[in-house]
Amino acid sequence: MSSTKFEFSNNVSAMAEYNNTDFTRRRQLNETAEILKILEPGQTYIVPINGIVSIIFIFVTIVTNILVMLVLLRKHMRSPTNIILSAMALADMLTGLFPLPTYFYFFTLGNYDEYPPFDWCYVYKLFSDYLPLIFHTSSIWLTVFLAILRYIYVCHTDTARKFCTLPNVIKATVGIFVVAALTQTTRFIETQFIPITKPSKRNPSETVTTCLLPYSDFVAQDLDLYFNIMIGFRVIFIHFIPCSLLLILNALLIRTMRQAQLRRRLLLRQNKKSESKKLADSNCTTLMLVAVMSLFLVVELPLGVILILFSIQNTLNINIMEQGTLTLLTTLFNTCILVSYPFNFMIYCAMSRQFRETFKRIFTCKPMPLQRECSQYTAVPQENGKAHRDNNTTLVEIPEIKKSEQI
Repeated sequence: MSSTKFEFSNNVSAMAEYNNTDFTRRRQLNETAEILKILEPGQTYIVPINGIVSIIFIFVTIVTNILVMLVLLRKHMRSPTNIILSAMALADMLTGLFPLPTYFYFFTLGNYDEYPPFDWCYVYKLFSDYLPLIFHTSSIWLTVFLAILRYIYVCHTDTARKFCTLPNVIKATVGIFVVAALTQTTRFIETQFIPITKPSKRNPSETVTTCLLPYSDFVAQDLDLYFNIMIGFRVIFIHFIPCSLLLILNALLIRTMRQAQLRRRLLLRQNKKSESKKLADSNCTTLMLVAVMSLFLVVELPLGVILILFSIQNTLNINIMEQGTLTLLTTLFNTCILVSYPFNFMIYCAMSRQFRETFKRIFTCKPMPLQRECSQYTAVPQENGKAHRDNNTTLVEIPEIKKSEQI
């Protein structure tokens, strides 16, 4: 099946084949091996989606995410928050970039109706399934990391000053990519690729060398166990936990923004315009990041729900959804994820004056702002801005942290 967009469509299709199957019979090579299929019967709707729509949005994603990284990695823009946003842009770009050659060759050029050449077999699996899943997993956990980091900035300033430094954030970001790769190591070796000669589908008088895909020995020993562990791991650690954390952290950040708005009104009544401005800037940054994380949830939650339903269906051997419906929904939701990638660039442009100004200066060849010209501080409430007493005077503390928390 070729509806693999960026993460698990191939897995879902494969698992459907294993369901209600004699696993003992499949352990034998001649029974287990199947020819790599680009399209299953009835899936011709995938051709325009992968061959036209996906190609267009992949190119748009590449352009917009390169622009995002060019802006956010400028010297005066480098900060813990912007490093994570840049890493997210890189992960999203690579998630779309790797399937591009296979989508173009098989769907845009119309080679989906022939057996895939043997030289393309591993390339197809690697570029359309294995690598995109690694980078999409990285993007998911980078989004969670961003939410955690912003929550610490807003609600625990002292902790942010101590731990949320630029070197620490860079190390954690690299660590997320490494761990995401490690979680998928078995995928690279779960299938063997054996050449086989078949009559051509287009011209039966000719032959094509394609590939059989028997499972590796460690998978064939217990297919049911292996795929239940793999799917279960993805349900819990790549969808359920990240989405749950983001829902909670988003709710906390929205509540904190409302509290900050009340404090800002108090500061304005006290004629403390400077502190009020800093608090407003911090709120704008938080609002922008909440918008980014909310967009992520809107497109990720449906895909997570589909995978959870499929996992239940396969584990309990009950029919919740037909395979054709499952494939269609998976393809549509994966396409929605791809379409959402360029929207982050639009959010940055719409909600960050500093991003817009830097973007304009890059393309008008104007000099970048000097470090001292940038806002050096962003107001971040300490302990939710609770009042405290100092020398018998009640004060509302609006501490300042370095400009690194501002985008």
